Amino acid sequence: MSDLVTFPGEFGWLSDEQVDELAQRIEPHDIGLDQCLSLRGALMQERAVYSHREMMGRSHMLRRRYENGEGVLALSRRFQYPPVGLFRAILTSRGWSKVRIRDSLRAPVKRLSERDCAEFKEAEEHDRVTNVDQAETHVRANTFEDILCDYFEKEGVRFRRQEELLAEQQKEHGRPISTPDLLMIDLVEINGVPISWIDAKHFYGANLSFPRKKTKKQVGRYVDEWGTGAVVYRHGFCAGLKVGGALLLDSSPLDLSKLIQD
Repeated sequence: MSDLVTFPGEFGWLSDEQVDELAQRIEPHDIGLDQCLSLRGALMQERAVYSHREMMGRSHMLRRRYENGEGVLALSRRFQYPPVGLFRAILTSRGWSKVRIRDSLRAPVKRLSERDCAEFKEAEEHDRVTNVDQAETHVRANTFEDILCDYFEKEGVRFRRQEELLAEQQKEHGRPISTPDLLMIDLVEINGVPISWIDAKHFYGANLSFPRKKTKKQVGRYVDEWGTGAVVYRHGFCAGLKVGGALLLDSSPLDLSKLIQD
């Protein structure tokens, strides 16, 4: 499916026409449109992570092309790097520190030149992977977590939320140690498997290297501390995905109307 769901050179939100084209591409396959869009996001994120070193190694070349008049989006499509990440590489090549880059991108109108500001804003509009503002993504993830908590509350299951664990571990250890979204107080079994904790993932569980390694590392900490748990994926998961110590679940039994409305 990876070849079907990606559009070369596109790191932003798809247009209605592109979404329609994607729907036609996947029609013969047993996969939904939301799953494909989420898979596309994971593929773009993986591309951004694994190409970062290569991109930074070419930052001086990218800066020269930019200073000779080539735009960030044109460079992004030419070299297949996410626009905002590419713009950061250009600023790094100028000798800017990480702090200066961070502050400048937070207040581009005040801290960037007229051209840089326009290029950055255009880059952000076409980048859902490395853009500065991830607020909407966090809101949807938190809403999905709330829905999961509502489900277990209605079932009469007692649990502790991540916020409680964060505060407790911060006080005891000075930093978070192991903080799943839900830590079960009552004995819970799902499909015959005892579950001590649950983590909510507001995306499709793709069997890709980067998200798989990230999830396995996170789950490993939970298993060492609390035992076997479960990961609930908003858009289901690939049958080939295996995560030791965790039962993988999709969100089908949950009432997702609140998330859809949001």
